[in-house]
Amino acid sequence: MTNAQPGPITEALATQTPIGKGLAPARLGIWGSTVIGLASTAPLFSLAATLGFVVIAVGEQAPIAFILAFIPMMFTAFAYRELNNELNDCGTVFTWAAKAFGPRTGWMSGWALAVAGILVMANLAEIASVYILLLIGDGSLAENRVVVTLFGALIIAVMTWISMRGIELGEKMQVVLLIIQYAAMAAFVVGCLIGYANGSAPDPTPVSIDWFNPLLADGHGMVQAIILALFIYWGWDTCLALTEETKDPKKTPGRAAVLSTVLLLITYVGITIVVMMYAGLGDTGTGLANEENADDVFSVLTDLAMGPWGWFLVLAVAVSSLSSSQTTILPTARGTFAMGVYKALPARFAVVSEKSKTPTFSTLLMGIVAIVYYVGMSFVSNSVLQDSILSIGLAIAFFYGIASFACIWYFRTSLFSSARNFVYRFLFPLLGGVFMVWAFVQSAIDMANPEYGYTTFFGLGSAFVIGIGSFVIGFILMFVWAAMPGSKDYFEKRTINRHSAILAPED
Repeated sequence: MTNAQPGPITEALATQTPIGKGLAPARLGIWGSTVIGLASTAPLFSLAATLGFVVIAVGEQAPIAFILAFIPMMFTAFAYRELNNELNDCGTVFTWAAKAFGPRTGWMSGWALAVAGILVMANLAEIASVYILLLIGDGSLAENRVVVTLFGALIIAVMTWISMRGIELGEKMQVVLLIIQYAAMAAFVVGCLIGYANGSAPDPTPVSIDWFNPLLADGHGMVQAIILALFIYWGWDTCLALTEETKDPKKTPGRAAVLSTVLLLITYVGITIVVMMYAGLGDTGTGLANEENADDVFSVLTDLAMGPWGWFLVLAVAVSSLSSSQTTILPTARGTFAMGVYKALPARFAVVSEKSKTPTFSTLLMGIVAIVYYVGMSFVSNSVLQDSILSIGLAIAFFYGIASFACIWYFRTSLFSSARNFVYRFLFPLLGGVFMVWAFVQSAIDMANPEYGYTTFFGLGSAFVIGIGSFVIGFILMFVWAAMPGSKDYFEKRTINRHSAILAPED
């Protein structure tokens, strides 16, 4: 494996000549980009793990909760699209925030993106490990913490290796895994509809217009449901991190981002309606409001709806987690890679393999850190591991909000030059950004409650301590790096500023 030479990048930074960073250009089309955006959200697993809690919070208004959560996410997707059209850089929110607000905001945005990726990789590896072990064993393996943890660590290692082999291999794998997910979801939906039609459903419930009326839901419950639903849309922005490896990088990634969010909306709302028709809203048995099944509502319905083919949905949940774990590595590694290129991190982060055209050090490091974190937390306290997953919402709301406001500030001189700019560069990003601020604050308040999650630290919910603590660690590391000689060009705005060139290939 040969490392790319830093000379051309350094020269480009000095001359402001836009060249590539060494990534493989024009490898993904609109289909591949959209597939990766969808796969990153782990749609099947996300819905299985969230639907029950949403129903408990708002009852029959669950479909409208998913719709309301989609709206600010779509606003944010438009902000991403506008920024990518102008600044198609794999650093995404790191690059955009650094150009709009300065180096420190950019650095913290990149840090938040990395933290969210590492935390969720640990969770995805855990879920994939448990479900695969359930398929191949009698259940005892899935209850053995040592076996589950070691197998989960192996999953992260394999997904990291695949990510280092090149974007084309990753895309081909994601297409296959996404087809399996949607085939399983389609089979499950058909089984539910047949059960509803012939009366064999546990609790046949006709569709009602009230399901789409948010005013009928409890206000506090709707707030909780929207925040829960909001973050299962997270992941579509992966296709923006691959912008330099995409055909027509100024248009395709943005279109794929918007298309991904729309397809997710259809998937989540459609399946929610069908499952409510089949299982009903009771709080006992197979009812969706039964708290005993809330963390995986499909587990008690699979065999009923699909009969002997129930194993296929279990396999698909494992596949969903596997798929998302690999696509999570991609934006996380490319974010730190871009930070290395612009000297927001040590130069080693900017290393690219000449053979695979992927960021080698950044990808490998993200995989290693995720494994160390996952194994460490699993053996120290599985409850703390679960609470750390709950804290991801703070990081997600932070960098989505920063991206939304960066769009407004970066394009501030042209916001009112046309109706299009007003809508896509000001109105939508403003609404999305305000919503993300609200989501961050409300999530922090909820997480601070000692009863939130599974454990507490210093009288506070551990999810709050982990979430806010990760930002504190980020601030400390940022100032430590800022004190190093290698960081001066970045923090003194020589490598990246509002008018600097983006190191991305020409169309």
